[in-house]
Amino acid sequence: MLLAALCCLLWSFRTSAGHFPRACASSKSLMEKECCPAWMGDSSPCGQLSGRGACQDITLSKAPLGPQYPFTGMDDREAWPSVFYNRTCQCFGNFMGFNCGNCKFGFWGPNCTEKRLLVRRNIFDLSVPEKNKFLAYLTLAKHTTSPDYVIPIGTYGQMNNGSTPMFNDINVYDLFVWMHYYVSRDTLLGGSEIWKDIDFAHEAPGFLPWHRLFLLLWEQEIQKLTGDENFTIPYWDWRDAKSCDICTDEYMGGRNPANPNLLSPASFFSSWQIICTRLEEYNSHQALCDGTPEGPLLRNPGNHDKARTPRLPSSADVEFCLSLTQYESDSMDKAANFSFRNTLEGFASPLTGIADASQSSMHNALHIYMNGTMSQVQGSANDPIFLLHHAFVDSIFEQWLRRHHPLQEVYPEANAPIGHNRESYMVPFIPLYRNGDFFVSSRSLGYDYSNLQDSERDIFQDYIKPFLEQASRIWPWLIGAAVVGSVLTAVLGRLTSLLCHRRKRKQLREERQPLLMEKEDYHSLLYQTHV
Repeated sequence: MLLAALCCLLWSFRTSAGHFPRACASSKSLMEKECCPAWMGDSSPCGQLSGRGACQDITLSKAPLGPQYPFTGMDDREAWPSVFYNRTCQCFGNFMGFNCGNCKFGFWGPNCTEKRLLVRRNIFDLSVPEKNKFLAYLTLAKHTTSPDYVIPIGTYGQMNNGSTPMFNDINVYDLFVWMHYYVSRDTLLGGSEIWKDIDFAHEAPGFLPWHRLFLLLWEQEIQKLTGDENFTIPYWDWRDAKSCDICTDEYMGGRNPANPNLLSPASFFSSWQIICTRLEEYNSHQALCDGTPEGPLLRNPGNHDKARTPRLPSSADVEFCLSLTQYESDSMDKAANFSFRNTLEGFASPLTGIADASQSSMHNALHIYMNGTMSQVQGSANDPIFLLHHAFVDSIFEQWLRRHHPLQEVYPEANAPIGHNRESYMVPFIPLYRNGDFFVSSRSLGYDYSNLQDSERDIFQDYIKPFLEQASRIWPWLIGAAVVGSVLTAVLGRLTSLLCHRRKRKQLREERQPLLMEKEDYHSLLYQTHV
């Protein structure tokens, strides 16, 4: 009842974020290849009259790509977003957004001048009202049509090069589900041909920056949708978990007693419909997911392929990942060895760092373990556990950044798989963001994690504070010892000085005494002289 009441109270708020701005989905925008909507504050494109931004040509990276994708001009996502647009809003200062109407991550206020730092917390640390509010926000997002964004349901070619736009409305939550599908879908080569070895957000360096941006945008949209400017996504710390402890009706939905593949009727999520999961069907028709509901959310945690994923990740697994000093290595894909990214993603062993195609560990392990909608890459974001899971993965990424302090140049500039070079724009986001822009500390993006704040406090508590306390206890003795030492030093110094002075005086007296001769010697000398 409380959740339902919250949903009703929030229903009046409407917003969104994501892929194709509705204002840029017309045939005029597509054929002119320009996406520079007006900012409502001054009705000028990109808020140019207010100094927020300007409509400018897009500059694409010319860095060479890896060999994994051998085609050119076959996929709308190549050289993103140039197939659709070659001019977009370039925002100035702290402004951001497809029309420069938002603030950059970490800034707030009407002129985006106020800095702020929000904290993502463990879902089990939320109070009951906070947890219920989070669940209500999810439900609201699932039932609110995005006023700002639409999704394309055909390729640019199928749209007759933009003259026949093909777009659908979509709700705020499913907008992000669609984006995750679109970024990881197969390439449609025509006829019945497809190319599977392509993914603009997985199996390569951009995995962690892409999902970092995805969560930030999702978080930002919920803040707008609800008016709750302090909202943050909670995380699920799955280290050493023996089961899915968030898979209860109190949290993310328990198991249906009549069908273990479905969620409990007592869960809000049992009524959710999923989208973008029928990849083979889309491929056979050379079509894109159009957002049509495809059935209930599926989840059967623990009844997965245990040969591929024997257990959930341990604390030791996470620590091993964090010990790896290279962000990326070798071919920079799922065959990379001793790569922090590839090990955390789950394609390399968290015991050795060696790529192992027969195992799914770390991040991948959680997806496989859920044994349902979340276990398929393209449709995995349908399950709201996806958000909690990736928030914790992002916290591990953040911990690695703080431990190793890499320069941005550590992120590969060239020869990564398509879409993953440092200066490549991330698919399918408009406005545009580069991979390298999110290879930075979360604090510079306006957020932190409670467990990382706690760990920093633990360092102080475990090492610095005990030292200071011990020093405070022995401080009187240290002072006394210092005083006694000073006195003894002064006394010894004075005695040494006196002794040296006395010896010196004696030497001076001896040096100044006349050279007298005995009388006999004198006469002897005279005698010898006269002889």
